[in-house]
Amino acid sequence: MRCSTMPRPDCVPVTEGRPSEDQLIGHWFRRSPPRPDVALGIGDDAALLSLPPGSELACAVDTLVEGTHFLPASPARSLGHRCLAVNLSDLAAMAATPAWALLSLSLEAPEPAWLDGFAEGLFALARRFEVVLVGGDTVAGPRAVSLTLLGHVPPGQAIRRSGARPGDGIWVTGWPGDAVAGRLLLAAGGAPAVPAQLSQVARFEYPEPRCAEGVTLRGIASAMLDLSDGLATDLARLLSASGAGAEVELDALPRSGGLALLPAEQALAHALYGGDDYELCFTVPPRHERALAGVSAGWGCPVTRIGRVTAAPGITWLRQGEPVPPPAGERFSHF
Repeated sequence: MRCSTMPRPDCVPVTEGRPSEDQLIGHWFRRSPPRPDVALGIGDDAALLSLPPGSELACAVDTLVEGTHFLPASPARSLGHRCLAVNLSDLAAMAATPAWALLSLSLEAPEPAWLDGFAEGLFALARRFEVVLVGGDTVAGPRAVSLTLLGHVPPGQAIRRSGARPGDGIWVTGWPGDAVAGRLLLAAGGAPAVPAQLSQVARFEYPEPRCAEGVTLRGIASAMLDLSDGLATDLARLLSASGAGAEVELDALPRSGGLALLPAEQALAHALYGGDDYELCFTVPPRHERALAGVSAGWGCPVTRIGRVTAAPGITWLRQGEPVPPPAGERFSHF
């Protein structure tokens, strides 16, 4: 069997039949370009990495399990992309720069065609963000992927969940709710009928991590996290960490063209509770709003102010400035 898609001098040929663990690693995953901060990568018991001088190490890990996080029929390329993208989103939320990854892969059987797609999805995204795969593990078992991402941030410049203060504005990138709409379209087994639905499927299968946006928020945002479990759930976590509450204007929530095709209450439930968005939710003091306008002008996604931080705990939902009951909807869960 030839080396898949990218000719590499270190590619390990795979003969017919079930590949060994060494063949699997060498053929599909030893393809990262060199980085000067990697003293030793794949092939030993542990990687040796050099942290940039004067930096703090940022670490994140996520696990994707078949049947919980992705459908059995999900494209392998999508899964390779997503396992890195969700971790890139975590580092983006800390305003950290990604650098190195460790991959743990559980497979019932190492199918070459599936591995080709998975590796292509993984490394296409890794190249965009200059991430190097430096190690990991493979094991026979139910299909699951766990990826650990390491990066760095200047001391004291990581943006935590705990810095929001009363009066800060609450902002969100992109279009929360699109990913769950795409996931439900796939689960229903129907083909997307219009371009807006195709976009929602892509938002689920190929989420776009907001790494550049997160880094530019250093010194501007007072608190930040990424939206993995739904805007309502994750915003509540940020507020709890900050010891604060919020007023959120429901009519200000951004709606994509795809969500506009749904009944209003269903679209609202998707935007608040859907999960798998991997957008950024952050707070900005009024004195930094001009700086936010300056940096966000160069972003590849919209950014929307949806409310403000308050001293009183909890979230007050508003319509045209008036309090309303909490919107109905089933909250996303990874369990």
